[in-house]
Amino acid sequence: MGVGKWIGGFFGFMSGGPLGALAGYALGWLFDKGAEGFSGDNYQDGGYSAQQQYEGQRNSFLFSLLVLASYIIKADGKVMHSEMEFVRSFLRRNFGEAAVSQGEQILMRLFDRQKQMGTMAFKNTIREACAEIAQHMEYSQRLQLTNFLVMIAQADGSVPQNEIDALQFVAASLGISPEDLASMLNLSTGSTNIDAAYKVLGITPDATDDEVKAAYRRMALKHHPDRVATLGEDVHKAAEKKFQEINAAKETIYKARGL
Repeated sequence: MGVGKWIGGFFGFMSGGPLGALAGYALGWLFDKGAEGFSGDNYQDGGYSAQQQYEGQRNSFLFSLLVLASYIIKADGKVMHSEMEFVRSFLRRNFGEAAVSQGEQILMRLFDRQKQMGTMAFKNTIREACAEIAQHMEYSQRLQLTNFLVMIAQADGSVPQNEIDALQFVAASLGISPEDLASMLNLSTGSTNIDAAYKVLGITPDATDDEVKAAYRRMALKHHPDRVATLGEDVHKAAEKKFQEINAAKETIYKARGL
């Protein structure tokens, strides 16, 4: 499947506002080329089939990921090969090899747009885009979107402070709690590390046993993979991995406490 098809789905669901403006700039070259499968008219009559609803949610998620990834990747002033390769792999798994070069060109144009607008103006656009995303996506989907941004930032093996600042800005603009973002950032440190395990569950070591159990239930419900089942196999697999890491953090704490 070419990128053009999911662009069609995106325009039907989020055709206006800051995301639509970025799409018009970033995707103009695809209109000129006649991107494979582009059929935005199919989504403009207001009568969405079940399949179109599924595609609209999934494809809006994917385009939103590219827009926000362009901000996170450039947060440290350079484009890292490992971070770009993470995005390429994501596109390849979801859409096939043909989509990789198109998705990369979209990112390049978004980088160019950021340079044209200037740092503060583009940051404000990202804030407005996040607000638009929050209106269309459930919290669980925004959690997984943020999780992918964290994984992109971690792709080169470390997350510098300017990328952490960018992640905190995007997360706050999406309405993601600081505790949920901290949990994602701490997953990579290893759920067998007791200090990291507490952070994954969003609690401190002085929490009572009942508070630990309640925190786990809250996190398990919030991050259950079934909540993002409509966003595609790759997104669902990533959610499953995070869910397993949350369970591993719980087991680490339970073992240390003899629960």
